[in-house]
Amino acid sequence: MAGSAYDDIQQRNAALIFKALQGSVFTAPSTAAAITNLTDSGDKLLKALPTGYEDVGWTSDDGAQFGRDVDTSDITGWGSVEPLRSDVNSDVTTLQIACLETKKATIGLYTGADMAAATPDPVSGELSIEKPARPSFRYYRVIAIAVDLTDDGEYYVARFLPRARVTDFDEQAMQSSDDSPLTWAVTLTSYQDATLGYSERYIFGGPGWATRLASMGFDALAS
Repeated sequence: MAGSAYDDIQQRNAALIFKALQGSVFTAPSTAAAITNLTDSGDKLLKALPTGYEDVGWTSDDGAQFGRDVDTSDITGWGSVEPLRSDVNSDVTTLQIACLETKKATIGLYTGADMAAATPDPVSGELSIEKPARPSFRYYRVIAIAVDLTDDGEYYVARFLPRARVTDFDEQAMQSSDDSPLTWAVTLTSYQDATLGYSERYIFGGPGWATRLASMGFDALAS
């Protein structure tokens, strides 16, 4: 029986399917150092993030939901069935997270308060935050790190937003349902950092990534 012609040309590889088994979203003040690389050159594993980055903790099952909204303007011509010219007006990245932990980082994201100035009462421990009449924009550095586990070790896919601010808030329900804890759900929008010159950076790494470079179409490591 003759072999399949399709088998000779197909290039599918199930080992290149990534799944975010777990992960975290870290936020830092806009003055913190930017993320330039994630892994140690020796063992290829994650290294410590720069000072100031804090994990927002457990999030809902939805994890980190990224969106991308691209708006274009088209020029059409008499008799043309397709645009003769298209220009990108905007290309905006958003990140939605529903934080399950109530703590300094998540309260700050949701309220927009300057948490450096938020101090619990030294006797009772009570914390009070007032919503200002006209809240000011507060910018953060944000990185979401997704982790997969392969036969060759951990595999990381990260997205770094050097200048992001909260632009939307989900409803916060106070109820006793078993599957409805108090959440701090926000949408962050990324903006270009004037110094770095970009609004988003993708970072891939880990031992699992390194062993698949050739399969993915890149040059394999020298050793």
